[in-house]
Order: sequence, then structure tokens, then C-alpha cells
Amino acid sequence: MSKAVKYIVAAVVLFGTTHAAAALNFTPPRGCTVSLTVQMHQCQVANIFTCTGDAPGDQWISYADGAGVYYSSRIDYETRWMESIDHDNGDVTRLLPKASDHASFSTLLATGRDDYDFMTESSEGYVERFIGTDLLTGVTVLIDGFTLERATFDLSSFDAEGNFLNRRTGDQFISRDLRMFFGDTELFENAAGERVESLQAPILFALPGEDGFGSATPLFDCNSVLTGSFPPGGA
Repeated sequence: MSKAVKYIVAAVVLFGTTHAAAALNFTPPRGCTVSLTVQMHQCQVANIFTCTGDAPGDQWISYADGAGVYYSSRIDYETRWMESIDHDNGDVTRLLPKASDHASFSTLLATGRDDYDFMTESSEGYVERFIGTDLLTGVTVLIDGFTLERATFDLSSFDAEGNFLNRRTGDQFISRDLRMFFGDTELFENAAGERVESLQAPILFALPGEDGFGSATPLFDCNSVLTGSFPPGGA
């Protein structure tokens, strides 16, 4: 499930060549080890890492754009969105333990469908409810040597009083081996009537020892005007 639901909507950002030319490396927190770097469309790069203090199966994903790292999230073995960090304002959002239906990557793999209904709470006390569905399409693709499966998703969020906030629909990729989601095409719509289309499909994967591993410098689409930025699927 695409659970990284920090939205930056209707913000027009132009990433110039000065950002693209500056080679930046990603430094994980102490006790953590990077395992994979993913270059994506829309001037995004993600570094996936694990930390010794986390539960077995937990993974962190840190996203950087042309201006640097802006968002990190931790998922568990079932790809539940456990917590996220907005590096711009320091806000931390965590999954509430009680849920009508927690996300389950195992269910998605076994049946081709996973429905979920869960809630999160931010460090500022803001509670949000997420209801959605992930569906496997049966289509397998190969991107830069990685076997991925196509999926569709439909995810809506509501405030604590049940008021509709926004809806995300579109396509994404899953990796059975990594137990992880990656973004693709997406449509975001909110209660104010704003609509943002995005494309953040993965393009290049770099393992330890390969060119580009550990990079925090995005390579693709960084001279384009973007009308919205979402952390891609995964967390």
C-alpha cells in the first residue's frame, strides 16, 4: 500500500541545474544501513535503510528532491505505515495501534487484493483516518533489472470528525522480494477541489557497490516545473 501520505499540493517548484549539479550523498542515522537507492521520475530519489533498534522486517525510506531530503517513513513487514518524519517542520506522524483493518502485504500477495482502514496521529495531535484498497493487476514488468508487479490503489483520508480530506487513485508497483511499494502515476483530489497528477515511477536501482548507490541527488525531470510533490509509493 502506498502509505506515505504527506501532501505538498499546488506548490510550484522549479529545480534548477544548480541543484542537479551538486552531488549529495545520503547519510543514514547512526545504527542504520542503506540497502538500496532508487532514482525516480519528478526529481525524486529514495534511499532504503534498516536500523538495528527497529523490529525485524521494518524498513525506512528517505526521499530527497532537488533541494535535499524532505521526508522519511518507516514501514513494517506488512508494509504498514508505522511512522513518518517531515524534515521541513519536524512533525512526526505515527500509526495508531487500533484499526478496523490494518494493511497486509501478505494478504495482497496471497489474494491479489488488500482493503484497509486505519488511523494515524501527528506529534501535534492531528488524527487522520485512511480507507483504501490495493489490487494486483497480474502484470509483471522489469525495471533496471528489478522484477516488479503492477497494482492499482484507491485511498481516501478523513479527519477525526469524519470530514473528507482527500483522495489518491492511480497505479503503483510492488516488489515481492523487497516487500515494498513504488509509485507510478497518480491523481490527487482534495475537498477544496484541487487536482494534481504526478508520475514518480522508478527508473534506476542502485545496490551497494553500484554507481549511484547512496546518492541524495535526483537525476530525472529536475528542470521541470512541478505542480505537486508526493513521496512515492512505499511509505
